[in-house]
This record gives sequence, C-alpha cells and structure tokens, in this order.
Amino acid sequence: MTTLVLSHESGLTHDTGEFHPEHAGRLKSILKALDQPALSGLKREDAPQATPEEIARAHPGAYFDTLMRAMPREGLRHLDGDTVVSPGSAEAMLRAAGAVVRAVNAVAAGEANNAFCAVRPPGHHAESDKPMGFCLVNNAAVGALHARAAHGHKRVAVIDIDVHHGNGTQEMFWNDADAFYASTHQYPFYPGTGSRRERGAHNNIVNVPLSAGDRGDVFRAGLTDEILPALAAFKPDFVVISAGFDAHRDDPLGQLRLTETDFAWATAAIMDAARKLCGGRLVSVLEGGYNLDALADSVTAHVETLRDH
Repeated sequence: MTTLVLSHESGLTHDTGEFHPEHAGRLKSILKALDQPALSGLKREDAPQATPEEIARAHPGAYFDTLMRAMPREGLRHLDGDTVVSPGSAEAMLRAAGAVVRAVNAVAAGEANNAFCAVRPPGHHAESDKPMGFCLVNNAAVGALHARAAHGHKRVAVIDIDVHHGNGTQEMFWNDADAFYASTHQYPFYPGTGSRRERGAHNNIVNVPLSAGDRGDVFRAGLTDEILPALAAFKPDFVVISAGFDAHRDDPLGQLRLTETDFAWATAAIMDAARKLCGGRLVSVLEGGYNLDALADSVTAHVETLRDH
C-alpha cells in the first residue's frame, strides 16, 4: 500500500479571472512538483465526480441546484466579491469533492495508507448554504461525512492548518456531537471567525488563533498542547486534514511565518495521532497557498511525509 494522490485536469479549467490569487497556476505548480523523482512511488488516480447526494450531506436542501444554476455558459460570474465561477467551474467543483470521496473510499477499504487530494476550488469557507472565500463546496466536510455515511466511521474529525479559519467546516460541524473541527489560523483575519470562544454546541470545536508574525514554534505548540489532546479525547474514527499552505512565510495572503519543515512536522504529528486513534485512517485535501514556489515546496514536504512517515 502507499499514498494515493487524486487530481483531475478539470481543476485547470476553473477560471477565476486575471489577477485572482486562486488561479489554475496553483494546481499546475503542484502537479509539476508531484511529478518529480523524489515523489516516485505514489499511486495516482483521476478524481471522479461527486454525486449530488454526496454533496448534500454537507450542503443540504436546494444549495447544490442553486449553485449549479449559477454557473455561467460563458464568461465569469462573481458569486460574491472574491468567489468567481466560469463554464469550467462545475466539473472542477464536482471532481474536487469527488476526489475526497474516492480518497475516503480507498483508505477505508485498505487500498491506500492515506491520500492527498490535489484539487481546486478549495472548500473550507463554503458554508452549508453559502459559497464564499474562493470556495464552492466544502470538500473536507463532504469527505468526512462520507466516511460516516458510507463506511460507518461515526466520529469524524477535520484538522485545518490553513492561514484562514475554516468558517464553513465549523458551521457544518457546530451542532454535530460526532464531528470535530480544529483549526490553527491567523486571527483576527479573514473571515473574522475562529476565536477561542467558539467551541461548538458539544465542545467539539477547537480554535487556536495565531498572531501575525508567529513562527513555527507557536504553531507547533498549538497543535501539541491544544489540538492533538482534544482530538485524542474526541476519539475519531476517521481524520481529514484541510491542508492549506498559505501560512507559509512567503505567502502573499497571510502574515504567519511557517516553513515547509513546519508543514512536514504537522503532517507527521497528525499521522501519529491518527495511527493511535483510528488505525491511521487519514485523508488530506488542498485548501489555500498562493505563492507558487512555496506552495509546491510545501505540498512536496506534506506528501513526502504522508508517503514515508
């Protein structure tokens, strides 16, 4: 068994317009990095499309149909000030969510030790009934809830290391006693959520806000002292990582000072916890990261750790 990497060329056709930070070049840089000899031995698959039913576990009601109707036949359409869709966005969105569903299936069935989903658009800002922050469907939540519905892994957890707080995942999990969400993120910062006071209806949310300029030692302490003990107390059956790399010191959208070494360390620490708590069942899905060189280096460190640790 090995690490499964899922992606799809449709992720390159989700056009967000000139000068938008969440652009196809992000995925191109990642796919180039994943093709380097140092990452040989990975299992690679094209991502399938998620079904409306799989998406509806995280986005119930009319959300999916409304979102699909918003997709333009030509040109670009702004769903809010910074969330843009194009004719290629629908398939990219479906395959991003579908990648995580397939990854969960593979790990649950023992076909892979773990998996990384190199997809766009990202997902963790998408709330149950609202796209926002570059995000259309909450890929991590879709995957976690699929682990429960399709494989009986009742207690699911998402660990979010993006520089921005995953308000969407928090909103979806807030009232769910069998869902755990934990996040390290710059605060105060977009989207304005993520204070320590936000604990969830069942004490199932853990926010570790970091200050602009914080380095890896503060980030590591937050995981070691707060998030990982809370995860152990929750006793998950399946773990999903919202793997944003925009907390890197070179990223233009954040002011944290992490390096690739910090991301590799966090990956290993979460893997160790998953091994102890749930047989190592772990899937990672790309969120942010907007300096192309830093993103490629960070994904390389993350995936090498998934493969080798």
